[in-house]
Amino acid sequence: MINADPQELAKFSDLAHRWWDPEGEFRPLHQINPLRLDWIDAQAALSGKDVLDVGCGGGILAEAMTGRGARVLGIDMAGKPLKVARLHALETGCTGVDYREIAAEALAEQSPAHYDVVTCMELLEHVPDPASTVAACARLVKPQGWVFFSTINRSPKSFLFAIVGAEYLLRLLPRGTHEYARLVRPSELARWCRDAGLEIVGTRGMQYNPLTRRYWLSDDTSVNYLLACRRV
Repeated sequence: MINADPQELAKFSDLAHRWWDPEGEFRPLHQINPLRLDWIDAQAALSGKDVLDVGCGGGILAEAMTGRGARVLGIDMAGKPLKVARLHALETGCTGVDYREIAAEALAEQSPAHYDVVTCMELLEHVPDPASTVAACARLVKPQGWVFFSTINRSPKSFLFAIVGAEYLLRLLPRGTHEYARLVRPSELARWCRDAGLEIVGTRGMQYNPLTRRYWLSDDTSVNYLLACRRV
């Protein structure tokens, strides 16, 4: 059984042609990408590494990681965003990235312990079984390799800021992008990581100022947060 929601795949496929528009529906991804890229690179030293980006969408992070010297495979279950990602890589001459339409669980069966670094950004809140995705990421990374997750906390503050604020008031994201019940508490993600054989190394929160339109990393994980792990 494929760990993907057809409605979620359709939602992002319908917007695929807007993926690389920095002022479009995916503007927040473009704005936060330098922050998460720097944070990943500072810990995992991407240069020369084989990296897997799970749930890569249109390739914003995947392509950026090649700029740090990584060899990147981006995977997703939505075909249209992958076509956009491939086209953008051709247009920009980005040769260090490849893309496949495959589930993380299926790739883990084919290529266990293959990657130095695995990233899974803004995906867990969109799949039916996030624990299965976490376990697949753990199987895909080499021993002592790095796994990075980012997602949204399930809290009253995140409902106010990430859903009501971001989707309905500020319109940073299309309405219906996130469902509150699917958001993931840090304690839940930490438990799934430990069960999968991952050791948690660090956590960072991400905040946003609507007046300055600026994002920054902090210790506040009550809304958006990132988690760094290593395989034991």
